[in-house]
Amino acid sequence: MSGEIAGTTAGHLAGFAAQEAPREQDAGAAGVPRIAYFSMEIALEPAIPTYAGGLGILAGDMLRSAADLGLPMVAVTLAYRGGYFEQRIDDEGRQMETPSAWSPENVLQPVDARTTVSIEGRRVQVCAWRYDVAGIGGHTVPVYLLDTALPENDERDRALTERIYGGDRRYRLAQEVVLGMGGVRLLRALGHTNIGKFHMNEGHSALLTVALFEEQMRERLPESLDFLEELRRLRQRCVFTTHTPIPAGHDAFDRDLVSQVLGEKRTHGLETRGLMPQGRLNMTELALACSHYVNGVAMRHGEVSRAMFPRFAIRSITNGVHARTWTCPPFQELYDRFIPEWRRDNLYLRCVLGVPLHEILKAHAAAKRTLFAAIRAETGVALDESRLTLGFARRAVAYKRAELMLSDPERLKRVVKRSGPLQIIYAGKAHPADEEGKAIIRRVIERASQFDDDVHVLYIPNYDMRWGQLLTSGVDIWVNTPLQPHEASGTSGMKAALNGVPSFSVLDGWWIEGHGEGITGWSIGEDSRGDNRSSELASLYNKLGTVIAPLFYAKPAGFAEVMRGTIAFNGSFFNTHRMLNQYVQNAYGLELLPSLVTESGVAEISLSPGGGRSGG
Repeated sequence: MSGEIAGTTAGHLAGFAAQEAPREQDAGAAGVPRIAYFSMEIALEPAIPTYAGGLGILAGDMLRSAADLGLPMVAVTLAYRGGYFEQRIDDEGRQMETPSAWSPENVLQPVDARTTVSIEGRRVQVCAWRYDVAGIGGHTVPVYLLDTALPENDERDRALTERIYGGDRRYRLAQEVVLGMGGVRLLRALGHTNIGKFHMNEGHSALLTVALFEEQMRERLPESLDFLEELRRLRQRCVFTTHTPIPAGHDAFDRDLVSQVLGEKRTHGLETRGLMPQGRLNMTELALACSHYVNGVAMRHGEVSRAMFPRFAIRSITNGVHARTWTCPPFQELYDRFIPEWRRDNLYLRCVLGVPLHEILKAHAAAKRTLFAAIRAETGVALDESRLTLGFARRAVAYKRAELMLSDPERLKRVVKRSGPLQIIYAGKAHPADEEGKAIIRRVIERASQFDDDVHVLYIPNYDMRWGQLLTSGVDIWVNTPLQPHEASGTSGMKAALNGVPSFSVLDGWWIEGHGEGITGWSIGEDSRGDNRSSELASLYNKLGTVIAPLFYAKPAGFAEVMRGTIAFNGSFFNTHRMLNQYVQNAYGLELLPSLVTESGVAEISLSPGGGRSGG
């Protein structure tokens, strides 16, 4: 947004962002227009460590469903050669980190095109690697992983695609230049000129709006420039998903740093257009102002986001997970026998209500054995398959309150003495710079030592995609205890639901929508939106001791009923096939046309004003 463009105000931007009905746009160049999906992290497969947590897992699941559904999508992220980190935990609970080193050269295909971005006045060369996400019908979604580790780059710039969320504020902003501006330019260099929608998965990629705007400006004669009209054009091309209900989680950069990294000319242009209020560039607000469709990732999160950003119209599309990826082999085999259409259309999982309960219990027992075998191989600890086992695997951060279950050891001991023994399996990484998160891990391990054999607490190190698959299928109950309303969505409980594992959770994020008391799991406390620790603890210990454990130990058929309900009501709905269909209908202007299924089983899709089929 160069300095030659006529100015506007933040009020103008808010007015546009609040419009409910998006304007129509040209379909663009010939050929099938695509959706370009930008995300700071994407979990492609366990052996490629280009993700740190839930945001990356969600991105990967969305692309897997896009491939299954045949959507004309491409994706852009960064090729983190150092990954996030490998976690080790010593006997006292101290986390130690080492790089997750890998070589893109060994597993990805290089692409022929390159591009450049300007960072601190230097021309930074950007190359890319390609990974193809394959769908069930043979359609693929290409993912381009941007890489600055090139010998012609300055040493500082070669390191920009080294670590996920590493370094200081300058490093983060420079990474976001590579992702947003470099990503747009790399797609153009590869010949992707017919992209109809650019989808920003969180604000890290918001600088793509600057690259697009500058493209638009180059297409216009100087005397014909109308900033407000060009902003309208830009907004029709952009979609934004916000994931963060915590103000501190939104990237914002001071003017001096923005000028240093982006240059004074661009910084002045952003300022004069009202895009840097109070002298700060807030990436979320930039994305909000430049997108025609914005959504939170659960119904409650949409409500919280509207309160955080009242000038903008923010909808809700609740997250999901990719069913084939997160359903364990025993349940895949079960569904294949009883519900053969489930892989293509996850809604068929509703039909699990007709599957005999003993089959549900048999599949879960096999998943539990697999988990316990992996734990024994990794840690040397042998767990008891007959015991009620709770799972808590989350990023170690204060608002997720990992220690809540262990807050009153004496009370928990009384519950177990009355109702039966208990095993609790923890996992999760703390960001290397988050000392409070590291302290949470230490406290969990310290409190674990206060219990005797009737309460066995274990912390699994190096939580990743593989352990996520094992834990969400192998435990008996999935526990989540966030501080309301800080959980934007949460998807681990959705993964558990696909494997018949009920949730026992605070009413926040997706669980408000998925909770059916005694049908899909159990709530911890009430929907009260605040710190109600004492009442939540009372609810947790009471339900664990008087409802959940007695049902597990004394009424296995009754427990299996809840497992089956979890699959039927939550597994069938909280998946990325449903989620992506909502993006198609509400955000992209696409329509999935089941009548246009090709021989490969992939629906033919077109992007045009209002959706619909292309051609005749």
